[in-house]
Amino acid sequence: MLKKFMITAATAALIAGSASAQSPAPPMSTTPEAGKAQIVSQQTADQMLASKFKGTDVIGADNVKIGDVSDILFDKDAKVLAYVVGVGGFLGIGSKDVALSPTSFQLQPATEKESMKLKLSMTKDELKNAAEFKPYKEPTRTSSGDTNSPTTGMAPRDRAPATPPAQR
Repeated sequence: MLKKFMITAATAALIAGSASAQSPAPPMSTTPEAGKAQIVSQQTADQMLASKFKGTDVIGADNVKIGDVSDILFDKDAKVLAYVVGVGGFLGIGSKDVALSPTSFQLQPATEKESMKLKLSMTKDELKNAAEFKPYKEPTRTSSGDTNSPTTGMAPRDRAPATPPAQR
């Protein structure tokens, strides 16, 4: 009886395995279930990795290098909001970061001699004069539990002073 059950189970597994092998799974499910992870098995031709952009040269309207991508800003829904471009300075010293929307750039594809570049319709001077990007910094907690309040070493005065214990 056990032998018959094992043969039936093995046959069912083979049939199910061959049926699933005939229809390849899509690279990513289009109907996510709440709380369930989505697995992306491969990159398609119209997708790019963030690692491809970080360090990419940014060229100006005159095709001269004006900086490079130092970081990428995402929102909570994983949408790219901006490419952060380091401009000015020498070897990273004295440079400043400017964040620009991805629509500000034109992708210059790689050639046999050069790697991919991002073209911007601004000059180096215009980019240097743009507002500096400041990354968000978490508020610091003090010993009293307040955020961003200076510590004086004094106890907080939101309660009555301590009274000495009754003498016996």
